[in-house]
Amino acid sequence: MIVKVINHSSNPLPQYQTEQSAGLDLMAFITEAITLKPLQRALIPTGLYIELPKGYEAQIRPRSGLALKNGISIVNAPGTIDADYRGEIKVLLVNLSDQEFTVENGLRIAQMVVAKHERIEWEHSQELSETERGTGGYGSTGIK
Repeated sequence: MIVKVINHSSNPLPQYQTEQSAGLDLMAFITEAITLKPLQRALIPTGLYIELPKGYEAQIRPRSGLALKNGISIVNAPGTIDADYRGEIKVLLVNLSDQEFTVENGLRIAQMVVAKHERIEWEHSQELSETERGTGGYGSTGIK
């Protein structure tokens, strides 16, 4: 799939890091470092603008390495970029650790996964089909 992109940053375009990677790494585009204190959040620009085809979305997800090593995540994970959005891609980072974390220009801060989606139409009903799980909610299938 070809996706139009405008890159106002000084960083290269997002890349897949391996042959079978699902996500492209997004980089911070900032003029000076941003330090996130514990539990602080900040909206980090990327300098990227994209045009997705109708029926697709871009999901913005945390990077596993930043989450494991530094406690850095995304507040609204996964964030969604709709096909009709033309503004700059920004990432809402949060520091969930007990240590300060500094974001510098060019740091890979998130992953972007482009995915096809469906639109639904509602059908009013008085009942739903039976399943083995039924109405079992959180934790109802156990931990093993």
